[in-house]
Amino acid sequence: MALEVGSIVEGTVTGITNFGAFVELPDGHTGLVHISEVADVFVTDVRQHVQERSVIRVKVLKLNDKGKYDLSIKQVARLEPTAPPPAFRGPRGKRPRQGDHSGNPHFEEMLQRWKKDSDERQLDVKRHNEGKRGRGRSR
Repeated sequence: MALEVGSIVEGTVTGITNFGAFVELPDGHTGLVHISEVADVFVTDVRQHVQERSVIRVKVLKLNDKGKYDLSIKQVARLEPTAPPPAFRGPRGKRPRQGDHSGNPHFEEMLQRWKKDSDERQLDVKRHNEGKRGRGRSR
C-alpha cells in the first residue's frame, strides 16, 4: 500500500544524521525528514528536535526517485499547532539583546539589526585605520 502525497501519518524515527532524520512509516517503507523540514526555526542539530525511536507525525511530501518518501515535520506543526514555538535564539544560541522583547523577530527586523551592527563595525574599523594614517608615516 503506497502512501498518498499530502497525507499525515505517524512514524518511528529510526536514525538521525547531520542532514535529517530517517522515519519508518506504517506501511513499512522508509522516509527522510530533511533538516530543512524539521522545524520553522533554523536547525543546526536535528537531535534537538527529534529523538531516535520516538513516534512523530509527518506529512508525506513526495516519493523520490529512489523509492523513498520525502517527509516534513514542520508542515504538520503548521497545520496542527500543539505548543507555542520555542523562544528565538540568535546566532550561536545567544539570547536576544537586553530590551528585545519580541521573542520571535521577523526576518526583516533581524536583517535591519544585522545591517545596523555591520555599519557600526565598519565605521569603527574606518576610524581605527584613519587614526593609524595620521601619525606622520606615509605608505
